[in-house]
Amino acid sequence: MTQHDEEAIPVRRAEMPDLRLATERREPPGRRHGDPPAGGEAAASGGGASHQGGEHAVPGGPRPEAAAPGREPRPEEGPPPAGERLTVELPPDRSQAILEAAKRVGALLKQKGHRFALAGSVAAYAHGVSRSLQHDVDFCVRREDAEAVAATLAEADIAVRTPPEDWLIKATCYGQNIDIIFELAHQPVDAGMLGRAEEVPVDSVRMPVLSPTDLMRSLVWAFSEHHCDFGAVLPVARALREKVDWERVRGDCGDAPMPAAFLFLLERLNVIAPRNDAPQDAARQDVRPRTEAARDVAAQDVAARKEQS
Repeated sequence: MTQHDEEAIPVRRAEMPDLRLATERREPPGRRHGDPPAGGEAAASGGGASHQGGEHAVPGGPRPEAAAPGREPRPEEGPPPAGERLTVELPPDRSQAILEAAKRVGALLKQKGHRFALAGSVAAYAHGVSRSLQHDVDFCVRREDAEAVAATLAEADIAVRTPPEDWLIKATCYGQNIDIIFELAHQPVDAGMLGRAEEVPVDSVRMPVLSPTDLMRSLVWAFSEHHCDFGAVLPVARALREKVDWERVRGDCGDAPMPAAFLFLLERLNVIAPRNDAPQDAARQDVRPRTEAARDVAAQDVAARKEQS
């Protein structure tokens, strides 16, 4: 109580300002950079102070902000733990995150002058297929260039590792898996394949991308008894059917049962023309007379049985 029996209003000193760099600050969970501060933080930064629990504010000071209904106040957090690395914040869309990783790796390889070509679902997207990206990014390089490519990625702080498979190396960029492949669909990546690649924009970065025919061949030839997801490749075949040399795809795949089954499915769906149309039509014309003759013989046999009865 004061001398005039008036209620004393306690005053809290303003806290010291946070002088850390913006990149070193950690926002509380659920809060993004740029969000308005919570009520307690606004009162402290505004030069005045307010009582916790909804008490009166200091006369002449800023009016505290009311908390949103049903929203708990956010606790203040200290600096990040020692050894914790700050990562680039990617969009929640997984497909866009994969594209960001593809653009960064592609730009690095272009800058260092490596010969490469983008493959897989990201290459299909670059050729005009709707964006439905899978779980990783594929780049094709020659086997003799793999070590130099790995060194380029390591210099850019992109982790590179060697898996048990002897036909690729793996990397991680922006949390996304990167496959550096030097044997694609049972065929070594060579200068001819890379020479047929087309430089097209991938989102906003131009880079070499496998030709539509080489891309479709790699997708079809990958079918086996253990991996036979026609539904993932069918949209690609529909979108690229005018750009693919299907006779070459058929010739490269040979009589392998799963690739042949997929090509037969494309024929039945009228995505591609049937193979050897003329001989098939001739065979059908040969079969029709024999079928009609068999029907005549059967009819005569039925008539003879009726006469006997």
